[in-house]
Amino acid sequence: MNKLRARLKSGKACVNAWLAIPAGFSAEVMAQCGFDSVTVDMQHGVQDYLSLVQCYQAMDRYPITPMVRVPWNEPGIIGKVLDAGAWGVICPMINTAAEAKALANACLYPPQGRRSNGPIRAGAYGEGTAYQSVANDEVLVIPMIETQEALDNLDAILDVPGISGIYVGPSDLGFSLGMKPMLDREEPKILSIYEMLIKATSKRGLFAGVHNLTGTYAARMVDMGFRLVTLGNDSGLMARAARAEIAATRKAAAAAAG
Repeated sequence: MNKLRARLKSGKACVNAWLAIPAGFSAEVMAQCGFDSVTVDMQHGVQDYLSLVQCYQAMDRYPITPMVRVPWNEPGIIGKVLDAGAWGVICPMINTAAEAKALANACLYPPQGRRSNGPIRAGAYGEGTAYQSVANDEVLVIPMIETQEALDNLDAILDVPGISGIYVGPSDLGFSLGMKPMLDREEPKILSIYEMLIKATSKRGLFAGVHNLTGTYAARMVDMGFRLVTLGNDSGLMARAARAEIAATRKAAAAAAG
């Protein structure tokens, strides 16, 4: 049912899209580009719950897995995005085992968790479906590792039942270590941390994901061992493509003018 989960379980690398723009049309465009999953960003994007639903509706006919980054580790919004149809929940700033446990509780139905029943879009609520019987096995529960505190508690976080893998936020991770907040990091200390994260997740049969700016860097991360790589976001990709085309046009026009 969750094609992304199956692909990750088999050890294959997956490419994820990131939606900051609150529009179904943008989501539809991204969903047909060949990504394995598409994530609605409710933390730093300009998305809200209703725009998330619109994005999911626009993506329904494409073979991608809908995911979400929630704004915080709060069970109300986590339950709502799952009911809306998310098959993966990325949660920011998970720093302790207790916080990871709270995330898993919010994502999973009893007896594994405390999620309330009412999957209004995910399970066609009111109709007889198999959703509730498979949700705990199919939903991806993904804490973000973004601080020194999270690194210090990594083993305990990874050992929380229900956790599927981790997702690295390079900007906040570097920021917490006294570095400039940015993606596609080259600091030896950060790269060493990445190696440690991959080793810790791999030995438990879990996966590690990371946010990237460029496809070239994302490919390096796949080669390093990351199994979920995100390519910027929709607004960033649009802006970079526009700037590149404008630069090419001005260069060509200047050459033609002599």
